[in-house]
Amino acid sequence: MKTSAETIWFTPALRTLTALLGAGSFGLGALAVFATQNGTGSAALIVFGGALILLALLGNRIESLEFGGATLRMRAAAAERFALAEESERRGDTATAGMLRAEASALLDAAGPIAADYSSVRGSMRAGASRTRAMEEVLARARRLAREQSFERAEVLRWLREGTDEERITALAMMQANPELRNFEATLACIARSRTAFEQYHAMRLALHMVDALDADQARRLAEAVEAQRGIRFRMDPDRRRLGKEILRKVRTRSQER
Repeated sequence: MKTSAETIWFTPALRTLTALLGAGSFGLGALAVFATQNGTGSAALIVFGGALILLALLGNRIESLEFGGATLRMRAAAAERFALAEESERRGDTATAGMLRAEASALLDAAGPIAADYSSVRGSMRAGASRTRAMEEVLARARRLAREQSFERAEVLRWLREGTDEERITALAMMQANPELRNFEATLACIARSRTAFEQYHAMRLALHMVDALDADQARRLAEAVEAQRGIRFRMDPDRRRLGKEILRKVRTRSQER
């Protein structure tokens, strides 16, 4: 079960109280490990205490906290640093701009828990419609995040090109939601060399959104990539077959109009 606390602003007294409660819970859990045989209860106390300590330490920088998904979003701080970086760059202070962007990128690790939730769903549920729906719900959160806050385009592209399976699917969802984050070459590579069927499906969904903005050569290469996959990967998957047909139809229509 997932419980959320939305936008909590800590006074010093409340932060101190939270830290004391966290330390007490953590200590009781550690003691219970040796004094009782209730391993589940002990672990719960330790995890809960650790979460309270983390909350107290980070204070106002946490915009939202979700126990279970452990989502820590630091949207305001990251957006502020990106804005300051742009301002520093306009002034010619590239060193400060680089430092600010590095700080912002660290804050944007807030997307990490989304990837972790995707991994948890994928690893704990059997393949099928229920698991697919659950994974789609996780990706819907990534899309909302991309629409609501500023992200460094290069960082999202790095997730897609170099990241784990979970980071790659998170990046695809964010690109679907925010055109400014998109990259044709990385999307094409993801269609041709996807790690999972789910990833390929979402790379194709992203490509479908991008067709109208492609030049003639890019559109041709996309059609070739989809055609190459049709007989290999789509045979047992009606969703990807349907999506592939839609991409090819849209590319042909676009070519005829020009």
